[in-house]
Amino acid sequence: MRMRKKKWAMPYLEANTDFVIFQPESNKGNWKKILNKDILHIEIGCGKGDYFIQMSNMYPDEGWLAIEKDYNCAAVAAKKALENRPDNALMIAHDAANINEWFLDEEVDVIHLNFSDPWPKSKNSKRRLSHSNFLQQYFKILNKNGKIILKTDNKKFFEYSLIEFTNFGYKLENVWVDFRDEDHPEDAISEYEAKFMALGQPIYRAIFSKSNVIM
Repeated sequence: MRMRKKKWAMPYLEANTDFVIFQPESNKGNWKKILNKDILHIEIGCGKGDYFIQMSNMYPDEGWLAIEKDYNCAAVAAKKALENRPDNALMIAHDAANINEWFLDEEVDVIHLNFSDPWPKSKNSKRRLSHSNFLQQYFKILNKNGKIILKTDNKKFFEYSLIEFTNFGYKLENVWVDFRDEDHPEDAISEYEAKFMALGQPIYRAIFSKSNVIM
């Protein structure tokens, strides 16, 4: 569900350009230097920001970039983050359709896809963040030991993603069909995820590596 338009969203984002980045290509190759970290995580589609904010606090020695194209969501996330700004995180307010233009080859260590829009109609499959068009871009920007961590509440999207990653050649390192059936203190729970957990909805999760991909 798309967030209602907020009049204050764009002015807020534009007033905080030390945290919110509108032209990410200008930092290509320098993200780890800017964040002063050796490990770089990116979350594509951070929504209201709960996940990357919690994770950046849980892992202060690693760098985090949150990407959100919806300015209303981005503003909410930025406001939350700036209330207690982590020095190891930044936000990119931009569509990730051409994400490989923002990073050098092998610059990224981990990509997080959390509750991505499943785009259920087949005619919109190219918009899915696990479509092969995106997987090819991820391959370029991930380092040789890079990983992609996908988490969703949507069974059909999860099944589609497993097939798409496998067909592309990524290695499936781990998979859960009910991730929260056990405690996982290493992984933050966003407000969005908590709602599904309260309803008894299983959370699907998979970790892929690019180690087997041959281009």
